[in-house]
Amino acid sequence: MATETLVRQGQSEVRRAEPARTRRVYAPLVDIIEQKDGLLLVLDMPGVEPGDIDIEYENGLLTVHGKVEPREQEDACYLRCEYGTGDFHRTFTVGEGIDADKIEAECKNGVVTLHLPKSEAFRPRRIEVKGE
Repeated sequence: MATETLVRQGQSEVRRAEPARTRRVYAPLVDIIEQKDGLLLVLDMPGVEPGDIDIEYENGLLTVHGKVEPREQEDACYLRCEYGTGDFHRTFTVGEGIDADKIEAECKNGVVTLHLPKSEAFRPRRIEVKGE
């Protein structure tokens, strides 16, 4: 997906990711919804098929990448072409309150839904009040 380049900035060195593909990359629009048992992320990624989505979680970062193949037809004569195609890429910082082992994802009609459940320790719980 990306290669790394070592860049010198003053006295220090910084590693930067360089895309291996030269296509456009869009940041998908997202809705983040907090629910009692976790977070729900809904990303708009039109044209992305479920098999072309790569989701990774590592060191508190959740990265979503979707590949979209160009839809232009070789023999077509476009009178107007306003819809740009390209890949989607977005990275989120995830707090320690999320149970990373239980993250689930689904895709339907170009909408990717991620379920990030809260860890048991971070879920609200009801405390029973005892009386005499």
